[in-house]
Amino acid sequence: MSKNTLILGTRKGLLILQKNNEQWQLVSESFHGVPFSYAMLDPRTHVLWACADHGHWGQKLYRSGDLGKTFDEVDAPKYPEGATMFDVFSGGTEKPANTSYLWTIVPGGADEPNCLYIGTEPGGLFKTTDGGETFHLVESLWNHHSRENNWFGGGRDQAGCCSVVVDPRDSQHLYVSISIGGVYESNDGGQSWNGRNKGLVAEYLPDPHQEYGHDGHCLVAAPSNPDVMWQQNHCGVFKSVNGGQSWTNHTAGKVKFGFPIVVDEQKPDTAWVIPALSDDKRIAFDGALFVARTEDGGESWQELRQGLPQQHCYDVVFRHALDIDGNTLIFGTTTGNLFISEDRGDHWTSIGSYFPPIYSVRLCNWK
Repeated sequence: MSKNTLILGTRKGLLILQKNNEQWQLVSESFHGVPFSYAMLDPRTHVLWACADHGHWGQKLYRSGDLGKTFDEVDAPKYPEGATMFDVFSGGTEKPANTSYLWTIVPGGADEPNCLYIGTEPGGLFKTTDGGETFHLVESLWNHHSRENNWFGGGRDQAGCCSVVVDPRDSQHLYVSISIGGVYESNDGGQSWNGRNKGLVAEYLPDPHQEYGHDGHCLVAAPSNPDVMWQQNHCGVFKSVNGGQSWTNHTAGKVKFGFPIVVDEQKPDTAWVIPALSDDKRIAFDGALFVARTEDGGESWQELRQGLPQQHCYDVVFRHALDIDGNTLIFGTTTGNLFISEDRGDHWTSIGSYFPPIYSVRLCNWK
């Protein structure tokens, strides 16, 4: 059964659309004017989780058991007393760490219904084992020896834990991607971590091939074979076929800089990205929006343009603003456009063109 609900985190609130008679309709608008960095429905519990950036009032975390009709505020993750971060604006001196952004919230394994992970800025990973009543910093990652000299901000002031991957075969097997820092793997539920960055390239570093300091914008594992991993990186598209032990570069032509990446549910060598012009421009190529698809593991890429704006277009798609369900792909853009394809990207249609800037797009089934 195809998924019937679409959750949008936007610059001006949390929006929910549902599919009715083959048409997507807006059914809920919450928190008008408040930016939401990420929102998702936990498929294990049918609890909606939403991460809000209240600006002056800080980061807020909300949950709903009735698909947004009502919300409870949950204490957002807080760095423990004594945790420090390095202030790049004061010559690298240390200052108290504080939660300045909630990047993502990811369910734990199916056998851990009360476990969730939240990735934050300045790079810390938080975990709850009681359904969100309390979150604690995963200190083994925060205290990793690479953090002091290799974690730093790219588009934001501090590093961000932007991607969390839980192996569906083993809930204790985790990956995170730090932007900027790199990919880390844990085989023991987060008690210890190892860098997994062999083969990645960081063109902005004096040594582009050094072990840490890489900027993975979005890290995903292939659902049908989680040992096949993909990442849209600041410096290109990379794939691993051995669970992150090594990476190969599949950058080609316009397929280089971008944010999101998704993988086919049955075919680990089929993936989609949405490229942007460059890290300094961050606009569509030549004023024309396209989605790139590979069906051969990144050896070649096809530009999919039919139904997408091909002139005077400035749209960019953020790292969590593309999702997939079978043959259906949906993405939202920084200028509030929402597009859908039901044939694997060959053709696109607009669901709406006047939404606020869209930060996250997640398809789900509401019971």
